[in-house]
Amino acid sequence: MMIELSTEIFLMLVVAGFAAGFIDAIAGGGGLITVPALMLAGIPPTQALATNKVQGAFGAATAAISYARSGLVDLRAQIGTAAIAFGAGLLGALMVSAVPTEMLRYVLPVLLIGIAVFFALKPGLNDMDRARRMAPAVFGATVVPLIGFYDGLLGPGAGSFYMLGFVMLAGHGVLKATAHTKLLNFASNLGGLVAFAMVGQPLWLIGLVMAVAQVAGASLGSRLAMRIGARVIKPLLVATSTALALRLIWQML
Repeated sequence: MMIELSTEIFLMLVVAGFAAGFIDAIAGGGGLITVPALMLAGIPPTQALATNKVQGAFGAATAAISYARSGLVDLRAQIGTAAIAFGAGLLGALMVSAVPTEMLRYVLPVLLIGIAVFFALKPGLNDMDRARRMAPAVFGATVVPLIGFYDGLLGPGAGSFYMLGFVMLAGHGVLKATAHTKLLNFASNLGGLVAFAMVGQPLWLIGLVMAVAQVAGASLGSRLAMRIGARVIKPLLVATSTALALRLIWQML
């Protein structure tokens, strides 16, 4: 499918990619910006979701590398878990037409608002680690594939769900949880992209153009998060989760 873009639309997509990369590197939810932007450019919804995964994969990878270079996460130690996330994301995307998602669309806004309320009101949420409630092997075998499958199946809010899991179950502080989320988000995103690519859905040129801006935004966002930590991550996570929930409710109505 050929899409001809005006200069204004092209610049809108570049700006959307940068803004999404910046926000996603800090709190997740970049798709809240890029998917509507792609649809405003005249791209059908399914292809917009597929193209979004092209540029989103670059942003998540950039953020993951930035956090690893700072010493907040050991990417090599996450390879096994990332492979699980990749497989789950691939399976989720392949099951898009077979799994009924209507009920999940009703439940998702409630979950996202719950995440926003939790991070807004929960006392003691800072960059300090706390006691973990689940062993890493169990976390990787249960929480990761569940969220990865969802990321491939639908996608919105997957980064927030990974983040909540690392804080609540793995015992990570807010900044460390953000750092550990990025490789898994990249892996499940990449799995979904592979599935979409097999049926020719992504618009590669548009996705790659946005990816350049996404990389720049993710690099800036991750540096800001590492400098300020929970003080910027928490309010942005609350804002993006709430905005995504409201957008989903608006779509249903």
